[in-house]
Amino acid sequence: MSRALSRSAVARAVGLFVVWLILTGGNRADLVAGAVAALAAAWASLRLLPPGTARMAPGATARLVLRFLRQSVVAGADVARRALDPRLPLRPGLVVYPVGLLPGPMRNMFTALMSLLPGTVPTGSDASGGLVVHCLDVKQPVIAQLAAEEAVFARVVAEAPRDG
Repeated sequence: MSRALSRSAVARAVGLFVVWLILTGGNRADLVAGAVAALAAAWASLRLLPPGTARMAPGATARLVLRFLRQSVVAGADVARRALDPRLPLRPGLVVYPVGLLPGPMRNMFTALMSLLPGTVPTGSDASGGLVVHCLDVKQPVIAQLAAEEAVFARVVAEAPRDG
């Protein structure tokens, strides 16, 4: 087993065991079962998704988390304001975002992150590979906002987006 694979296996097993501890409240009676489950899940995760070349950048990750929290609050307030104020018409519709991340796990993670932001829901891909996104107001700069989010996300996973 290579050094990178060993580190990834240990990191995954420890992370999964910590999740187990959180879910069970640290109950001593569940520790052995949790260790076995964490090892089995780590083994399965390594078989299904071997360690890749992308690395998480801790500083960029912290910036992404803070940005995501801020964007969630701002976007959530905007969605609530638009939904509750009859003077602000909603113009729901679909836009196509030319995502720059290559198809695969990183693009899937970005799509999942996009789905958590209020006001946007990725619904699939179009024929050119762009992401079809449902938004509450097609007159807003949705494409520019998604491009900014993708740039921040790409710095976290240290993968440069390609021109979309």
